[in-house]
Amino acid sequence: MEWSERGLILGLKKHGESSVILELMTRAHGRHLGVVRGGRSRTMQPVLQPGNEVEAVWRARLEEHLGLYAIEAAALRTDLLLSSAQGLHGVNWMGALLRLLPERDPHPGLYDRAQVLLEHLATPLAPALFVHFELALLTELGFGLDLDQCAATGTRDDLVYVSPKSGRAVCAEAGAPWAEKLLPLPAFLRATAGAAVEREQVRAGLKLTEFFLSRDVFAPRGLRPPDSRAAFIATF
Repeated sequence: MEWSERGLILGLKKHGESSVILELMTRAHGRHLGVVRGGRSRTMQPVLQPGNEVEAVWRARLEEHLGLYAIEAAALRTDLLLSSAQGLHGVNWMGALLRLLPERDPHPGLYDRAQVLLEHLATPLAPALFVHFELALLTELGFGLDLDQCAATGTRDDLVYVSPKSGRAVCAEAGAPWAEKLLPLPAFLRATAGAAVEREQVRAGLKLTEFFLSRDVFAPRGLRPPDSRAAFIATF
C-alpha cells in the first residue's frame, strides 16, 4: 500500500529511540498517522512541528497497518506561529478540533479551511475564521446549523437568533417573545468569511459554536472543550 500527498502536521509522539508517530491532516486520506524513522533527529525536528506543511509518502504492507512516512518540508510556519501566544494556542486548538474526526476519514472541505486558517493564524482575521471553522466542523460531524432562513417564518431577512434546540436561525420578529431562551446570531456569520469583524461579534460567535460543540460533540464523548480554546480566546 502506498500513497503520496501534502499534509498539515497536527502532532507527534515519541516512538522507540529515534522515531516518532506523526499525525497529519490530508485532503484525500483525512487524519492519518504513520511512523517517521529518525523523526527525532536534529534535521527532522524543525520540520515535524504542528502547523507545518509537508509532502508525505505513506507505505505499509496492509492498509490497516500504521505504516511508515517519508517526509519532505513544504511550508514551514513554526517560527511565525510560535512567535505569538495567539499562534501557539491557535495551532493547538485547531489540532484538537481535527482530532474529533474519525481517523482516515476524508474531509476535503475541512482540510481546505484548515489551510486557510493556518495561513492567517497569527493575524487579526484568525478569531473570526475559527468561528467559521468550528461551524464547518459541526457540519462535517453531522450537527450542522441552519443559519440561512428563519425556522418559524422561512424569511431570510433580519435573522438575529439561533434556536438552541434545533440549531436553526430565527428572525427578530418571530424570536422576540422567546429572546431570553434563544442564542444570539452574530451578523458576520451570514457574511463572507475573511473580512474584519468586531471583537464582541467574534466572542458571540464563539459562544454559539461552543454551545453546540459542548452539547453535541464533547459531552457525548465524555470530553471538555480543549484548554487551548480558552487560552486562544484570552489573547484577543
